[in-house]
Amino acid sequence: MKTDRLAGALVIVGMIAGVLSVVPVLEEPDYLALVPAHQSQIIVGAISQFIMIPAYVGFALCLYPALRSESAALAPGFLGLRLVAATFQLSGVIVLPLFLVLGQEHASAAPGTEALGQLLRTARDLVNHVALILALGLGDLLLFRILHRSRLVPRWLSVWGFLGTGAAILASLLVLSQATGVVTPLYLTINAPLALQSVVLAIWLMTRGLTPRGSR
Repeated sequence: MKTDRLAGALVIVGMIAGVLSVVPVLEEPDYLALVPAHQSQIIVGAISQFIMIPAYVGFALCLYPALRSESAALAPGFLGLRLVAATFQLSGVIVLPLFLVLGQEHASAAPGTEALGQLLRTARDLVNHVALILALGLGDLLLFRILHRSRLVPRWLSVWGFLGTGAAILASLLVLSQATGVVTPLYLTINAPLALQSVVLAIWLMTRGLTPRGSR
């Protein structure tokens, strides 16, 4: 039960860190000119995104023993995809300080900063909102498959997770195809069901925990 509570707490920590990792200045049209005056946003964003790494991986490690006892085939895939997502997350952390360097170069009128800045921002969006989300999403599909089949949590919660994860993957594909941007009303709306499900799952883990097969 203590491990389940820790898993639920890590979900909440990861969500809070995810909100704090948003860097509003990078969504502005003239963001390179604004970066020097908003360095704190970059720093807070990088630290918050780094916190998400142990939160995401720790959640998987907490649940792994119970999941593996239910499915020795799918559980390693879930953990492995969490580790892949952590790698993408670390890439996003490394990219953020580069905007500080570009902002200083832009302030000194160095040539080529606009093009390089746009390339860097696009790369960050693709890492954070496509590669990372797809890795997390595919892993979560395995997670909810195990939970649904084993009934370690109520099946309605697992089905909700399936649907929410599918919507999140769709949102990432829309970003990849440039049908929508990131931090837009459409993108946030599509991701809202999974965000709400994550809160409910976290509360369930902290209050009820997983239900072992022998106690059902």
